[in-house]
Amino acid sequence: MIERAIAMLEEQQSKVQARSPQWMVAEQLKDICRQEPHCAELIAQDLENPAMSITEAEKKIKAFADGHKTGNFSCVMPAEADRNLREFYGLPSPGGEEEPPSSGAQVLALADFLR
Repeated sequence: MIERAIAMLEEQQSKVQARSPQWMVAEQLKDICRQEPHCAELIAQDLENPAMSITEAEKKIKAFADGHKTGNFSCVMPAEADRNLREFYGLPSPGGEEEPPSSGAQVLALADFLR
């Protein structure tokens, strides 16, 4: 699934200028896919929808930047861009892999019985 998501991102990158903000969004999403494989499937599914393209994701980051201007200057720190992308694509927080469904079994610690 990682390869599929990355291929979809690269395909969208080929339609924008290299090193443009949209292109950089795809780079950051590729990093997320490589570091958190469980996110790759969500990203690939979303990229099938034109409303979830890298161009649309970049618009969300730009809106954030515009809303946090200091005079004529605006900046989005890496953690802020990451948070915006995760919100846009519905991704869990870093390292926050969704837990598998519980089987209902409880784990018992032997120390609980040694009192």
